[in-house]
Amino acid sequence: MNFPTRMALLVLLLTIAAAANAQDPPMGVLSDVGIDQRLNEAVPLDLAFRDEMGRAVRLADYFGEKPVILSLNYYDCPMLCTLILNGLLRSLRVLPFDAGKEFNVVTVSFDPRETPGMAAKKKLAYMDEYRRPGAADGWHFLTGDEASIARLTDAVGFRYKYDPESQQWAHASAIMVLTPEGRLSRYFYGLEYSARDLRLSLVEAAANRIGSPADRVLLYCYHYDPTTGKYGIVIMNILRLAGLGTVLALGAFVTLMIYRERK
Repeated sequence: MNFPTRMALLVLLLTIAAAANAQDPPMGVLSDVGIDQRLNEAVPLDLAFRDEMGRAVRLADYFGEKPVILSLNYYDCPMLCTLILNGLLRSLRVLPFDAGKEFNVVTVSFDPRETPGMAAKKKLAYMDEYRRPGAADGWHFLTGDEASIARLTDAVGFRYKYDPESQQWAHASAIMVLTPEGRLSRYFYGLEYSARDLRLSLVEAAANRIGSPADRVLLYCYHYDPTTGKYGIVIMNILRLAGLGTVLALGAFVTLMIYRERK
């Protein structure tokens, strides 16, 4: 079991233990739960779902021009899914980018019994908290049938299982960032997602078509580590930038001295 899966399962176990109305799922259930990274693999964009208005949509409707943040939850979840969405919301509120403008967010219920009405209720709650112009056109809450859900969760490596004793879904906690073409670019684990890491991942997934020159410098100094799901400092690149800055400063100083001497 790799590090991200262990961390995701740890968050799951702690959350279940904290839920007053939840029962501990048997270990046989948890053994089937986890996340297997599928970096750079494409998700099937032809999958059919229904949006929060009950309209028939396809995943392809949300791809093509912008990177996409994907979260897999179920709307009737008593604890963990709300914590995941709240953590995502906190990060989005810090980002200088706007959902619907620089990127899209797609939240998909993996419970085939859930309805567009439940999705609409969940969307309304998060739009009230997010409060960004055009957010309703940039954050989508979907439901679907078992076949579409299974293909999507399998494509992104999201393993979950229904526990009949607690009548809840056992699942790990993570969000994913995909390129505009629908390829898996980054995974972020846990319940809190660094706004800096999320911002860098969106810039990277968009192939630098969004963001500022400062973001490009940060991407040079920070690289994504798939074993931890975080961006870490690359010391050698920072030293190279520092060396370049020193050379440029010396060059400017010499040029200024020559100019003054000639003058």
